[in-house]
Amino acid sequence: MPSTFKVAALPKPSKARPEPLPGVAEGFEHVVVDASRGPFHVFAYLEREVPPGGIPAYLTARKDGARSFVLWAEPERRTRLATLVTTSAGGGVAEYQVWGGQGELIGTFVREKALSGKGLRTRWTVDQAGCPAAVGFKGRIFWWYVWWPLFPLWVLIAVGSLFNGGGDVPRGPRRIVWRAGDEAPLEYRSDDEVVAHAPWVDLRLAAALTAVVRSFDSWLGTPWDDRKK
Repeated sequence: MPSTFKVAALPKPSKARPEPLPGVAEGFEHVVVDASRGPFHVFAYLEREVPPGGIPAYLTARKDGARSFVLWAEPERRTRLATLVTTSAGGGVAEYQVWGGQGELIGTFVREKALSGKGLRTRWTVDQAGCPAAVGFKGRIFWWYVWWPLFPLWVLIAVGSLFNGGGDVPRGPRRIVWRAGDEAPLEYRSDDEVVAHAPWVDLRLAAALTAVVRSFDSWLGTPWDDRKK
């Protein structure tokens, strides 16, 4: 059975519910949910790892594509499922390594931004240790050809949506299908879910991929790691 992951925001305390949810440690705002096991099955608790300069330094490096975060197995932060670190970032190309809790390298991601010299679409390469590399491109060429001529219309709709205080805004093609030879082990769907189709995919890697792809959400989206506090 394929495993399906998505980033979910934890509900914040309110006047009706001033206390945090039971079992959720203070400081967590997002989790990776294994939707294939139930809509509320938490696979990992997401937390940024900020550099010595703190959150301002993280946000500055983030503009060049740098990311750094931990996937905790439990809210008490006892067990690291995986840690994502940036090995290089700049010029539209960023490379990341994903490490397991025992210090083992699980795999690497490479993101090559659209029009950065490598192609017209953003390219993601997923390389799991001991497995064939899988390459995926953001959106299908056909839908990009449909999208760009209508871009001025999408901008007007977005501006109108902001002034009206809500509403759905059309977004660019986002689906990514990673291919390794004749196999398609991973897929990112337009509903912000990553599906691990191949049984050999390390679920920790799939969860980290979900988190890093969602951190590159467009200006119309809500990246989970860009908060200023």
